[in-house]
Amino acid sequence: MPGRRSFQVDRARCQALAEDLERRTRALPAVLRLGSSNDPDGVHRANASGTRFETSQMEMNMRSATLAVLALLLPAGALSPQDSSTDYREPYQQRALDIYRDLIGYRSAASHEQVPAVARYLADRFRAGGFPDGDVHVLPLTTPDGESTASLVVRYRGDGSSQRKPILLLAHTDVVDALPEDWDRDPFTLVEEDGYFFGRGTFDDKFGVTMLTATFLRLKEEGFVPGRDLILAFTGDEETAMLTARSLVTDHRELTDAEYALNADAGGGVLGEDGHPLWFLVQTSEKTYATFELTVTNPGGHSSTPRPDNAIYELATALKSLESYRFPVRMNDATRLYFEAASRITEGEVGEAMRRLAADPQDAWAAEVLWNEPEQVGITRTTCVATMLRGGHAENALPQSATATVNCRIFPGVEVTEVEQTLQQLVGPAVEVEVLGEPTASLASPVRDDVMAAVAQGVEKIRPGTPIIPLMAPYGTDGKEIRQGGIPTYGIMGIFIKDSDQFAHGLNERVSVRAFYDGLEFWYTILQAVGGMNTPGTPGEVPGVGSGSGGR
Repeated sequence: MPGRRSFQVDRARCQALAEDLERRTRALPAVLRLGSSNDPDGVHRANASGTRFETSQMEMNMRSATLAVLALLLPAGALSPQDSSTDYREPYQQRALDIYRDLIGYRSAASHEQVPAVARYLADRFRAGGFPDGDVHVLPLTTPDGESTASLVVRYRGDGSSQRKPILLLAHTDVVDALPEDWDRDPFTLVEEDGYFFGRGTFDDKFGVTMLTATFLRLKEEGFVPGRDLILAFTGDEETAMLTARSLVTDHRELTDAEYALNADAGGGVLGEDGHPLWFLVQTSEKTYATFELTVTNPGGHSSTPRPDNAIYELATALKSLESYRFPVRMNDATRLYFEAASRITEGEVGEAMRRLAADPQDAWAAEVLWNEPEQVGITRTTCVATMLRGGHAENALPQSATATVNCRIFPGVEVTEVEQTLQQLVGPAVEVEVLGEPTASLASPVRDDVMAAVAQGVEKIRPGTPIIPLMAPYGTDGKEIRQGGIPTYGIMGIFIKDSDQFAHGLNERVSVRAFYDGLEFWYTILQAVGGMNTPGTPGEVPGVGSGSGGR
């Protein structure tokens, strides 16, 4: 091509160098960024056991430089990841794809009542894979509106050598519905195209169901015996009422009691638009989802004889009061660690605000900056926002009522009643404030050393050197119900995804082929790590944390 410099490259030699570098890189411990006060530079290394020691800056520079040189020298695609399912030929990989394909084929959305069929299908898979009937439980549940759903619990028995309680593993089989006529492809047929798998639930959360199912079957086939029991629990109404999750820790606690839970429907890795990993998020808490209605009533009358009081005007005044109010800034271990770590990889004013708020939650300047960042404000405080309006009954009549729907995402540890009282004070006695449903307050799980060390191993397996950051999520998952039941819960979805590929609940939901197969290796590593750990974990300084979604 005119104007382009050309040169000869020994491609075989470069490929050999790349392969040698890959072997050496994978042999090195993970480079992880920490956020503790005794680690001012924020750079340590963790080996497979979680032991930490200082990393040579020269070593890191050499690795980066060598990768950069090889990227320039090698022909296009020589270092690129596999992006076709035909490249993944191991039996466990092919079995996982078969399960994924079958699961996408079920329209397991609310009102279609296919969730029980999904549970039965998976139960048959586990029995065929060597799990005894007595360890496979399909648990039917009928919702208050009469719909049939179900959860599935499968116990992978260990030898008891760790003398510790089981670990619970979560995912959900239900999905948000999809209208086939709106999609470019049939949402209930798994389609592979241009390096992606398309279909409803490919991300949220039949991805998680497939990962855990395929990994249980793989480990069982290989004869792996954990030091403690591993319990898989698939819920059936996460996208609606979360009643199956609640029942698992109440009505069926004898089947699910655990030291802690790992949730395959939260957290996960973030890729930049160039495909490079930015960080991996471990969800340790989530905000309480609560919806309120604000209602003003009035005698009304004929529109030709207006009154000085008007239900719509009074409601509008109340909403302006809500608009101008800011709930106080709050901080827990996860949000502090998140802001400390994120500040190191976020440029400009926002990064500085993160750093300052982590150091001092009362820093007004930092709070103001983050208030204007939609992706960050929810991590700093409780938020309540008007989402729907209705009012009046005829165009020529004064309104007899006006109602606004206000959705709140409440910071962990804050009671729903406290927020209700705040809303009532804001809008005044003339406005009725009513909470809808029975929202469950969300608790925060402590950041555990053993969980973070296991996650570090899983991330190192597929995306070496990625910072790991605890997260308080502004969305809701079944993890809220499990935490409320007294089981600390950690969201580690096991996927890396770009923001531009986030189509959960939307049209043309998709997951990259590489992300799917990487997820299998992530969970394979994680389950061996947590299943074989004999050292109890305690909250505190976090090994491998750079400090350190699905969802409603």
